[in-house]
Amino acid sequence: MPAHLTLFSQLPPGIERELGQRLATYAAASAPRARLTGIMDMGGGTAFRVESEELADIREDLAQALHGLLSAQDRGPWSPHVTVQNKVETRAAKALQAMLRGTFISQPLAVKGLASWRYVGGPWEPIRRHMFRGSA
Repeated sequence: MPAHLTLFSQLPPGIERELGQRLATYAAASAPRARLTGIMDMGGGTAFRVESEELADIREDLAQALHGLLSAQDRGPWSPHVTVQNKVETRAAKALQAMLRGTFISQPLAVKGLASWRYVGGPWEPIRRHMFRGSA
């Protein structure tokens, strides 16, 4: 099932060209290994926790390259996850988390590529996708 991991929540639009070049460079390599490792409580939602040292390295390299351009949120620690439920009552979130924890099995997660998006006042607009070598 297609999903996304957010590396950065807000980057300035003036860096789209540089960002595209950097993402293309990362994508020239094989895809980073990643795993779904647990269930995360998001307060009013639920997510699958993701662990990937290789993806964390890409994010850290980007963060250093974009130093001074990152929002306070993006300068903070990264907590990679795939959201499965959002903006629900705490009771509903806790119920789903309990159900998922009862059946959860850690498993590999296929990371196919890197993409950039532009927020246009409501919808998100894709800018560009960069598929990792060997990914379709």
